[in-house]
Amino acid sequence: MNTTNKIDYWRTGSDEDWEVAVDLIQRGKLRHGLFFLHLSLEKILKAHVCRVTEEDPPKIHNLLRLMQRANLALDVQQSKLLAELNSYCLEGRYATELGPPPSPEEAARTVRQAEEVRTWLIRRL
Repeated sequence: MNTTNKIDYWRTGSDEDWEVAVDLIQRGKLRHGLFFLHLSLEKILKAHVCRVTEEDPPKIHNLLRLMQRANLALDVQQSKLLAELNSYCLEGRYATELGPPPSPEEAARTVRQAEEVRTWLIRRL
C-alpha cells in the first residue's frame, strides 16, 4: 500500500468509528461511545503519522504520543482533551481501570470538543 492509500485507510476508519461513537453516546452507551471517540481520533492521528513519516504508524494508542509523532502542535485545550480521551481508551480495554461513568452532559461536552479537534485534524491532512 502506498502512503496515499494508507492515509485513506486510516481516514475511512476514523469516519466509521466517529459514526459509531456518536450513535452509542446518543443511545446512552457512554463508556463505549467515548472509547470509539478515542479510536476515531487515534486513526486520524495515525493518518497524519503516515503523511509525515511515509511509514506505517506505531501500534500505540496514546493520542498525545501520536500527535508528537505526526509533528502536530495542538493548543493546551486540545492536548487536555487528548489526555482525557486516553483514559477512555484504557477503560475500554481494562475493566480494572473503570472510574465513575461520565454523565450525559460530560459525554456531550467531550463529543463537541473532540469534533472540533477532529475537524482541525482532517483539514490538515
